[in-house]
Amino acid sequence: MNESVHPQGSFFGRRKGHKLRAHQADLVGNLLPRLSLDIAAPAPVSLVELFGPPVEAVRLEIGFGGGEHLVAEALAHPQTGFIGAEPYVNGMAKILARIEHDDIRNIRLFAGDAAALMAWVPPRSLARIDLIHPDPWPKRRHWKRRFVQDAMVGAMARALAEGGEFRFVSDIDSYNAWTLAHLLRAPAFDWCAERADDWRKPWPNYTMTRYGRKAEREGRRAAYLRFRRLAT
Repeated sequence: MNESVHPQGSFFGRRKGHKLRAHQADLVGNLLPRLSLDIAAPAPVSLVELFGPPVEAVRLEIGFGGGEHLVAEALAHPQTGFIGAEPYVNGMAKILARIEHDDIRNIRLFAGDAAALMAWVPPRSLARIDLIHPDPWPKRRHWKRRFVQDAMVGAMARALAEGGEFRFVSDIDSYNAWTLAHLLRAPAFDWCAERADDWRKPWPNYTMTRYGRKAEREGRRAAYLRFRRLAT
């Protein structure tokens, strides 16, 4: 995930599938630069400074795909600022269309390496981090490419405010077990589950993504894992 965005907004080394339609290309060329984070510049003292109208807290969604979950959360919580990180230009085009259509003011976007973004944000600056149906990298030799790694767990612990949460959703049992193992051995985090339904069922008001609905139709059950950032 080494894709980057030029300060003027054009993608370099971008990942994309089908060709963008004319309006999508226009949004990527003109709207995206206005919403993109420039991590080459110093981070603000507080991430709330990135948003106008003012917001009270900031959340991050990593790999938002088509943006269904991120858009629903932004509309439901107008007093919260949302940062969406996604390396695929087609995903960016989709969410830009929703942002334009619904006149959403509380989303900012990042099209590069989420690990670089995590290193850029100020300490204790995020109220929540969501990772919804990430690439599981199922082959053992590719496990090192999974987003959840000990170093990244440490980066999330640095970025999350006390009481903040990391939320993870996957229908891949091996990645769920992997994530649990990494978070349970991290002293900065506590698994929020008290009963089986806490991880078997989505949390209240969860917006199912298209991938999530497809997984359900095909008989794959997702796990919904929540981890709270402890005081240290």
